[in-house]
Amino acid sequence: MLFVLTVLFTVALVAPLLFRRFGRSAFYILAAVPAAAFIWLLLTFDRYTGADQTLASGAPNAPPSVIIPWIPDLQVELAFRMDTLAAVLSILILGVGSLVLFYCARYFRPGDAQMGAFGSQLLAFAAAMFGLVTADDLILLFIFWELTTILSYLLIGYSAHRLSARRAALQALIVTTFGGLAMLVGMIMLGEAAGTFRISAILAMAPDLVSRGTMVDVAVVLMLLGAVSKSALLPFHFWLPAAMAAPTPVSAYLHAAAMVKAGIYLIARLAPGFSDSTYWHAVVLVLGLSTMLLGGWRALRQYDLKLILAYGTVSQLGFLTLVVGLGNREAAVAGLGLLLAHGFFKATLFLVVGIIDHQSGTRDLRKLSGIYRRAPLLCAVAVIGAASMAGIPPLLGFVAKESVYETFVHYAEHEGTVAAAVLLAGVVIGSILTLAYSARFVWGGFAGKTGSEPTAFKPVPAAFLTAPAILAVATVLFGLWPAPLDAAIVSYAGLFPADGEPTHLALWHGFTTALLLTAITIAAGLALFWQRVRVERLQARFTAPLDAERSYRGIVGVLDDVAVWVTGRTQRGSLMFYLFVILTVAVITPLTALVVVGAPLPEQFHWFDSPLQAVIGVGIILGAVAAARANKRFLAVLMVSVTGYGIALIFALQGAPDLALTQMLVETIVLVAFVLALRSLPARLWKREPSGHRLLRALLGIGFGTAMVVIAMTAMASRVAEPISLAFPNLAYEVGGGANIVNVTLVDIRAWDTFGEISVLAMAATGVASLIFVRGRGDKRRRAENVATGSVDRGREYFAASGRQEATLAMARKFSSVSRDAWLVAGRTLAPERRSIIFEVVTRLLFHSVIMFSIYLLLAGHNLPGGGFAGGLMAGLALTIRYLAGGRFELAEASPVSAGLLLGGGLGLAGLSAAAPLAFGGQILQSAIIKFTWPVFGEIKFVTSTIFDIGVYLVVVGLVLDVLRSLGSEIDERSEGGSAPEAELVEPEPEVPATEEREEEEEEVSR
Repeated sequence: MLFVLTVLFTVALVAPLLFRRFGRSAFYILAAVPAAAFIWLLLTFDRYTGADQTLASGAPNAPPSVIIPWIPDLQVELAFRMDTLAAVLSILILGVGSLVLFYCARYFRPGDAQMGAFGSQLLAFAAAMFGLVTADDLILLFIFWELTTILSYLLIGYSAHRLSARRAALQALIVTTFGGLAMLVGMIMLGEAAGTFRISAILAMAPDLVSRGTMVDVAVVLMLLGAVSKSALLPFHFWLPAAMAAPTPVSAYLHAAAMVKAGIYLIARLAPGFSDSTYWHAVVLVLGLSTMLLGGWRALRQYDLKLILAYGTVSQLGFLTLVVGLGNREAAVAGLGLLLAHGFFKATLFLVVGIIDHQSGTRDLRKLSGIYRRAPLLCAVAVIGAASMAGIPPLLGFVAKESVYETFVHYAEHEGTVAAAVLLAGVVIGSILTLAYSARFVWGGFAGKTGSEPTAFKPVPAAFLTAPAILAVATVLFGLWPAPLDAAIVSYAGLFPADGEPTHLALWHGFTTALLLTAITIAAGLALFWQRVRVERLQARFTAPLDAERSYRGIVGVLDDVAVWVTGRTQRGSLMFYLFVILTVAVITPLTALVVVGAPLPEQFHWFDSPLQAVIGVGIILGAVAAARANKRFLAVLMVSVTGYGIALIFALQGAPDLALTQMLVETIVLVAFVLALRSLPARLWKREPSGHRLLRALLGIGFGTAMVVIAMTAMASRVAEPISLAFPNLAYEVGGGANIVNVTLVDIRAWDTFGEISVLAMAATGVASLIFVRGRGDKRRRAENVATGSVDRGREYFAASGRQEATLAMARKFSSVSRDAWLVAGRTLAPERRSIIFEVVTRLLFHSVIMFSIYLLLAGHNLPGGGFAGGLMAGLALTIRYLAGGRFELAEASPVSAGLLLGGGLGLAGLSAAAPLAFGGQILQSAIIKFTWPVFGEIKFVTSTIFDIGVYLVVVGLVLDVLRSLGSEIDERSEGGSAPEAELVEPEPEVPATEEREEEEEEVSR
């Protein structure tokens, strides 16, 4: 099972490459994969016979099964189990799936650019469905369930240029996702009640669970809601006809044989254990019968052949739900027989419609005429499929429907209630409607119409007709000889308690009430078709008071209106308003929770350990107050930095040199970044500010800080267990191989957190670059050359596209060659009034030392203060000094490596070091300690987590470099009017006259 699933997903992943090489013939290769799996299934089918009886006796894991631990703490496993029900569904998933893929090789036209993606998605859908029916864990089943939802969305929306396809795909996604989320809640409730998420174990203890009452009943109803939405039952039936905007192979597979059967499968899976729950029959029988009648009635008024089949599918899905959900042994046999029969004949008919549409260019039965003369074999295949759908002997559809009639006749006799009689009458009426729209399909697609010219129809290639012909042959074969299907199904029926003589699928049951009902169905159905014109007139005069699709659109419209209303009142474009809302919620919500639960507070308070801490604390408070009162951006940033440096001193006094060093470096880099960004912002924070607003903001800030302090104190006072951090020193030294607890925690004990953090850093760098390097739409020359605008360029990637990097480096080296005695390579590129000789000299003296010190911090961080993060910040600080001393030319010379390369290389190195232990039988992010002796250096202990730390180092350097190039070099060039190569490409921006505020700000920055 697991091998088949892996192969299906793997081939789906490489499918686009196959289409590039073989064109549409690659569909044959894709079809061979599920075909081989189907052959494997047939050869091993006998292994699954009898497994259900073992389960019925109470064994929670009846073989064959595969169980791989996944999330043990949550009792979630990769558990797969192939029993009779799963095998019967796999017949449709693999068998029909391979035929549909084979059919696609002639359905699509050569050269279609989307074939690769389509083939990949369709095969991946087959894999997801196979995983769904074999999953023996509720959470795993839900994952595959949602995979089918996503893939169906992509497949329905194949023709993305058409509004109808996009709308249908989104509608199917919303409806089925809604049901899936409700089902997930039910699964969690049921799993919690049972103490396990293993499906076979839950079914084994189902009688006890049902007796518990409300919680289990609600869980079952929620799971049925997921099944109802997936299988397009009332009131969610409307998404299936709309999904006919998909290509016909999608309709034949997803909406006839596979996806819509997922809900039927779930009902069949739960029926042996939960059909006696309180609300089961009220949901399954009522919705099933209503859907069967509604779908059949609406199919009679359709003129599109595909819509006739779509509404017929809705009707048949209601029929299947009604049967498999009845909850007895006889219904189980009839239900699975009907499920197989429906998959065969409905897939056949959809594929026939695809051929008609492909060869004639229309599916409108009013335009189709006389096709039976041009394509007699196609007509024969369609007649077999439609006759099976109508329940005409001796086809498989008749065998299944005869068993259904027998089931409901016996059910009515056994129950002796009005409800049972209504069910039997409803099933007969629904079957009459089925025969009528089956006849309408054959007549509309193939018959000659009075007064109509024969439709132009191209000859049908044999390869195009092969797939529906095979399904038609199977329909005839298993109708005449249903014994193999009966033998496959009967073991599933053994899960239900015996309630009389065992029933079997058979072509002839004798002269019975069911046979009489079949004769009535055929006669009444033909009469209804004969009176089709009167029926159409009646339907035209009848308007349903409620329409599910109109209701859906109304609900979506209301949601849109509410969203617009809420957005208009909350997304005002005011940063102050957003911060006010965020901080207010952050204050009120946790404090309310603390008050409600009566959380304890510490009884004693310790204000400071030394007078110096008190002095620093006062300085931090004064810095915060000054930042709040500042009316200039530069002054506000400077005061915020005062608080940051004060925190670094507090860390140092508390004996945390790593935190102090990192905080100091971060504060320095952030200060530089803010100052660089200030050049593009107005000097003053607020032009007009009511005094009350500043007071309100100050109070809110104080309240937020107080709330955080109270939460921290409450958390400390509420502790009852020993802190896990007490074990960190031992873990760091003995397991992580380092004496620096902080660094070992970052790269070993909690390395997953660090990997997430450096990923966020990479995304933050991309965001900064996106804001700065996005190109304007007024670039005439780029537009003339059809170069895409609006792209984000960063580092060497951006410069390479425009030649700016080469020009900058060339100019820097030119000055270097002219003046070999220059302290800085690009020192001569700055205007004299902007140069600082002392700064240049100090930079020349310190740069290489700082770089070496950053490498020392990186390598020594495992045992001494430092590490990749601190080392990367130190290297970034060295680059910052070079930029401040020599400008953008100096930065280009100092960092010829792309920031994107550093970010990607760092993430890649960290990821590689995390995965490398798997190759040696270890676990992800597991570290190894290697000891060796080098001459001169002596004994060395190397821990492999240092490689991960090097990745962190590269990511941090890349981030700083990205910020310097974005907020520094790019803004410099824009303020200079662009370099020579770019000046003629970009339209000059109007000069902004210097204001008194900007002059004041520049004076402050220069000071």
